[in-house]
Amino acid sequence: MIQAQTSWCENHALGAHVTIRKAFRRKRPYRIITLPHSRYKEVVAILSNLTVRPAVASSRGKQWRVFLFLAFSLLFSSWALAQEGVIQDIRIHGNRRIPADTVRQRMFSKPGDVYDQPSLERDFNALWNTGYFDDVRIEREQTDKGWLIHVYVKEKPTIREIKYEGLNSVSQSDVLDKFKERKVGLSQESQYDPTRVKKAEVVIRELLAAHGRQFATIRTEIHPIPPAAVSLTFVVKEGPKVKVGQIRFEGNKHLKPRELRAAMKNLKPIGIPHSIFLENLFARTFDSTKLEEDAERVRFEYQTQGYFKAIVNDPKTKIRDVGGIRWYMPWKSSQGKVVDITMPIEEGERYKLKEIVFSGNKAITNNKALRMLFKMKDGDWFNTDLVRKGLDDLKKAYGEFGYINFTGVPDTQFDDVNKTITLKIDIDEGKQFYVRRIEFVGNTTTRDKVIRRELALEEGQVYNSRLWELSLLRLNQLQYFEQLKPDQDSETKQNNQDNTIDLSLKVREKGKNSIGLTGGVSGLAGSFIGINYTTNNLLGKGETLQVEANVGQFERNVQFGFTQPYAFDRPLQLGFTVFSSKYDYNYAKQLAIQTGQQLNLSQGVLDTLQNYSQSTTGFSLTSSYPLHRSFKRVGLTYTFSDSSIQTFSTASSEYFQFLAFRNVSGPNALQGIITSKVTPSFTWNRIDNPQRPHNGSSFFLAADISGLGGNVQMIRPITEYKRFIPTYHRRNVIGFRVQGSFVTGYGANVAPPFERFYMGGENDLRGFDIRSVTPIAFLTDFTSIALTNPDGTTVPLDRANPSKGAYTINIPVQRIIYPGGDTSVVTNLEYRVPIAGPVTVAAFVDTGWDFVVRQSQLKITDTQFDTLESTVFGCVQNPLVPPSLGCTGPTDPNHFLGSQLSHDIVPIDKTNYITRMSTGLELQVIMPIVNAPFRIYYAYNPLRMDTTVSTPTPILRSMFPTGAAGDYTYKQAISLYNPNYLLREPLKTFRFTVATTF
Repeated sequence: MIQAQTSWCENHALGAHVTIRKAFRRKRPYRIITLPHSRYKEVVAILSNLTVRPAVASSRGKQWRVFLFLAFSLLFSSWALAQEGVIQDIRIHGNRRIPADTVRQRMFSKPGDVYDQPSLERDFNALWNTGYFDDVRIEREQTDKGWLIHVYVKEKPTIREIKYEGLNSVSQSDVLDKFKERKVGLSQESQYDPTRVKKAEVVIRELLAAHGRQFATIRTEIHPIPPAAVSLTFVVKEGPKVKVGQIRFEGNKHLKPRELRAAMKNLKPIGIPHSIFLENLFARTFDSTKLEEDAERVRFEYQTQGYFKAIVNDPKTKIRDVGGIRWYMPWKSSQGKVVDITMPIEEGERYKLKEIVFSGNKAITNNKALRMLFKMKDGDWFNTDLVRKGLDDLKKAYGEFGYINFTGVPDTQFDDVNKTITLKIDIDEGKQFYVRRIEFVGNTTTRDKVIRRELALEEGQVYNSRLWELSLLRLNQLQYFEQLKPDQDSETKQNNQDNTIDLSLKVREKGKNSIGLTGGVSGLAGSFIGINYTTNNLLGKGETLQVEANVGQFERNVQFGFTQPYAFDRPLQLGFTVFSSKYDYNYAKQLAIQTGQQLNLSQGVLDTLQNYSQSTTGFSLTSSYPLHRSFKRVGLTYTFSDSSIQTFSTASSEYFQFLAFRNVSGPNALQGIITSKVTPSFTWNRIDNPQRPHNGSSFFLAADISGLGGNVQMIRPITEYKRFIPTYHRRNVIGFRVQGSFVTGYGANVAPPFERFYMGGENDLRGFDIRSVTPIAFLTDFTSIALTNPDGTTVPLDRANPSKGAYTINIPVQRIIYPGGDTSVVTNLEYRVPIAGPVTVAAFVDTGWDFVVRQSQLKITDTQFDTLESTVFGCVQNPLVPPSLGCTGPTDPNHFLGSQLSHDIVPIDKTNYITRMSTGLELQVIMPIVNAPFRIYYAYNPLRMDTTVSTPTPILRSMFPTGAAGDYTYKQAISLYNPNYLLREPLKTFRFTVATTF
């Protein structure tokens, strides 16, 4: 009991004195009231003048009592008058952190009020109930002007710091999150409260128990910090970590323990499901609070297989000590405790579904249609999971007709003789509702018109829950707002009198303008830097404006585009793009960058590698229109471009000049390549988020048709399918893409070489080098070689006149080229796991095929064919050549290739129809400025090309004269122009880039 006994001296000094103080052992506070010192003297004086005699008559005694009563009445009446008056001031004493004005605001009495004893008691209770003080005392002092009220408080100490000693299994942030969840109210700079501290100990103990520390003990140390603060230290002894030991089932006669363990979620071992030997790799941490949930899941597993009356009794647990060496840490011996779990089961009888009967359905009287919503046929084993899903589908079906208050009550009737269940569903349809009003909240920039035109549900229509969900999906695809969810961002207000509802959609707008500096490393562009400006909601009208300029090590790209999604107030999308690009492809330089070392290659080797530069300038016009306000859209695009190619290696020069992709051959074929094409397309897209997809699928079908003007005649169809499936409580995502394309020329022309398919890199096969996946072929050409003696001297054309030069011999050669495929197929599979915020880890498998189907599309020009056909190869007899060399005349058929020559370039068998596969792990970070993921990935290529090919030799010994010079020159020609090529693609790759695969 806390009291303050005020002495008479204090009372005399303060005059009239009232003390009100809290007594913890009493239900109500008590009061100590003392008289003023002057009045005390009066009472003493009166009493001292009275003489009380022992022998006094009875009447005199009565007079004495009357007189005494009158005297005290006079004194107390004057004292009561003195009690009345006004409060002059209220003074606060003892406060440190809490301002005096805050204390006064908590009191009902104010300066100037008439003094009232009950009001003072109410002030005392109000201050005490704030919980800010350990002690409260109110005193009064009489002055000439009224009463002074003195409020003495003792504040509770402030918690200056909170420490955790011995806490290892969980982090302090986990503890603070748990405090917030359980509303403990304990934090730094809060007031010390022993009740809250005890509650915090309980919460920490429960948190540790959930992490396997069932035997943890917690002790709190309180250290004062002058003048009015304390330091709290939670001393934790976690004890041994408790794991789940053996899980046994008793009474399971028909279901295997593996099935029942798989049905558990929280306490079953960690492993690879359905792998028999790898299901129990790691034991989970035991958490007693989740045992009941797992027992219910075991019972639910029985009910999904017909055992509707199965009972899982209370699980039994037994703690035991374990020790030894674990297989995954053989170098360390460990000691601990495990909990063995035993679940007693009463399986009961197994039941089949007899029939499903509906009652109360007046709006939808087609029972057959309702029955189709349940995926369980009559005669199947009764499955409660299918019943639950059927009821959900039934509610959605009624929601599409406006019956938003639909309720379906299932009732099971058992036939224990035949072991069947009749499922009766009593339907309460409720009323049909119409949409009265649709309102939007939070769209400060985006106009209501832009949002409303994306809605498939209109005011005045019957409410349709499916159309409302599809409307939100269409809004999410626009990327104008943060992710919209039907159950969180839309409110439905029912008007039961007129059977209407009001829909309110709350949106949170994203930044519509993006101005950023981009940079990074891309496999295609190399290191690059760029600036871009994009707005996908110009002036709140939904229009898109894009300006972009990127300059890279191998690529330069500038483009400007504008798109109007609703032209002429119709869902007609129109847009245009103006672009200019330059692309340098130097295989040797890219290989040096990827390997991180300088490659010292001879000029002869460099001439066999692709090395060219392509420049393109043009524009495109696009239009598209949705089909019946759905996710299907048809489009038409026209593109005009002017391209030119500059070659820097023999392989590139001959490849581009020799192919018949236009009606011009030779060097002029590389300039003025005009492509005029139209692209009809069909799109179906139900992916929820274009940047970070989580659910949905899309399908794309298009065809490039070139030849409506220009000098390129080509057809290229392309199709793509994507699918994203949420898994693991809809947190992780499985993503899949398959894409296929084919290109071919027409009108006696072939597709331009730069339009053929080259795979590899972050856009398709991540483990392979950029544009390195292609069939390989040999291109027939010719060259001249000087007739050389074994000592290295050349044989002169005219021995009498050496200044005419050496005697040369034309020989056919095969140059290796990388023509690209006319058909490409790629599949990508990813399992994405969000880590925190924009960070995601993804395991991936990429598979691709790049091959040549139509060999006629690798066709050399007629001019080149005629040149090769008319070229005279080998040693030709002429007046300057001695007959002893054995050369024949120019009309000898052996000097011509004849049947060895073909218009078509044939791919090497070992390089065509090859399957490539790349698998690995990828770290993705969404960059807010770049609007694309920054990715670091490691890839391993289990399927790749690793072979050696020999150059098919058209060089014959008969092409050279007889003798030592001919022998030596023949061997030299074979060595130079008929090498063996090692075609080996990389086994593993580590790369970082700013791009996305799909």
